[in-house]
Amino acid sequence: MAQLRQEHDQFLAQDAQILVVGPEDAEAFRQYFTEHDLPYPGLPDPKHTVLKLYGQEIKLFKLGRMPAQVLVDKQGMARFVHYGRSMSDITPNAEILALVEQMEQMEGGRE
Repeated sequence: MAQLRQEHDQFLAQDAQILVVGPEDAEAFRQYFTEHDLPYPGLPDPKHTVLKLYGQEIKLFKLGRMPAQVLVDKQGMARFVHYGRSMSDITPNAEILALVEQMEQMEGGRE
């Protein structure tokens, strides 16, 4: 999540919003976000509702939920999904930002 904080302004400049979903309850989530000064919203998912919706894996021997990144367009359609195989298997911000830019260009061409 720290990598997202470092380039949060670049996401905002491309009119992209970051949302982090985690398995903690609301209080634990609030504490973590406050402690780490995270500038984007977080959604507590202690019942794994979102996890199940997007098919995110849980691997008990690898510290729980594996990373999952989903890029959703303004119409609510998932345009990119990456399921990590380990806690460090995360798509670089530059790649996500390039995908956001491609989506913008495609959407701009429709109008």
